[in-house]
Amino acid sequence: MPEAGPIRSFRGVVAAGLFLALAGCAAAEIPAPVGASVPVCRDDLALLQGGDGRWHRFRIELADTAADRARGLMFRRDLARDQGMLFVYPAPQNVAFWMRNTLIPLDMLFFDAAGRITRIHENARPLDETPIPGGSAVRFVLEIPGGQARAQGLRVGDRLAHPAVTPAQAALPCPPAGSAPAP
Repeated sequence: MPEAGPIRSFRGVVAAGLFLALAGCAAAEIPAPVGASVPVCRDDLALLQGGDGRWHRFRIELADTAADRARGLMFRRDLARDQGMLFVYPAPQNVAFWMRNTLIPLDMLFFDAAGRITRIHENARPLDETPIPGGSAVRFVLEIPGGQARAQGLRVGDRLAHPAVTPAQAALPCPPAGSAPAP
């Protein structure tokens, strides 16, 4: 019987390494930062992925009814830098926002139906009733504390992952449930 133990072990190591490398490529569809898992979509989180693959998480309140959208973040005295409100419209439409009764500066991120940022308005002034146009095919608007869009490097084209984004249209579909631990 030929002695092939060391060669067989070496081949096993090479095969295992090749398998892991290929499996890593397959998992790169939704990149995550080194050492971090792919976040799971939840109603109370807005997950944004930048062009560099970095994830940005905001703990959100949903404004998905006409009354909630009309009230928005009015009368709030503060908002943590990782908090916001996601406005969800039933269909893409022309939207404009204002800051009536809003006491804190806000950044407004406007998204299309696929969840791509189409426009960013930075540092909207508290109590200013000047209309802030979002565009003609807006389906989602994320309001976050003023200055956070720039601080986090958010840009037009970045993508939103959230259960409200229709999976068939999503530029960044939510990972399947159970595919990763919650953030």
